Amino acid sequence: MTMAAVGWLVLAYLVGAIPTSYLAARLGRGIDLRQQGSRNLGATNLYRILGWKYAIPVGLFDVAKGAVPVWLIGPRAPEIPLFPVLCGLAAVVGHVFSVFVGFKGGKGVATAAGVVLGLAPYALLAMVALWALLVWLTGYVSVGSVVTAMLFPLAAYLLNESRGAELWVEIALAAFIVWKHRTNLQRLARGTENRFGRRARARTDRSEAAGRAS
Repeated sequence: MTMAAVGWLVLAYLVGAIPTSYLAARLGRGIDLRQQGSRNLGATNLYRILGWKYAIPVGLFDVAKGAVPVWLIGPRAPEIPLFPVLCGLAAVVGHVFSVFVGFKGGKGVATAAGVVLGLAPYALLAMVALWALLVWLTGYVSVGSVVTAMLFPLAAYLLNESRGAELWVEIALAAFIVWKHRTNLQRLARGTENRFGRRARARTDRSEAAGRAS
């Protein structure tokens, strides 16, 4: 791999490393998201703390952090067939281990979704639908994230969007996302995992109760 290609990979990492959730919470409300809720720098924790107004744009930006390196940086090294995939992986690593916030970050789901948007869009659409269904049925974002991560490579293969080395890289990415959710899986096994939206509603209820008492 040439030094130029390494430089492009570093740039892809830095794009992924933009700490979107941290910046939104810090600049918007003066909150350090690393000290709030699950302390995870992802859109789900941001939603639990600050609501949809912050979580939706941050989530979309996190998706873009994965798609842009694949689309714009990936073609910079045409001599490396897997270079777009490697750029996507670098962006996910940047999101999960951001150099800008002490190598903290999110679970990588939204950024990985951006990567696969650039690689296998039809498989992604199928997995987004399945993710929404699982979250609606179970109430757990982690369940939807883990199950769709595991099934995505199969969907990409069946839809003829990924083959060979690219498919193996996608399997490795799926395994990485599942590994990042290991604490969630432990909490699910113990029955202590937070359901989606519960903390936000509880905080709202407390605020309303305080308002009535004052």
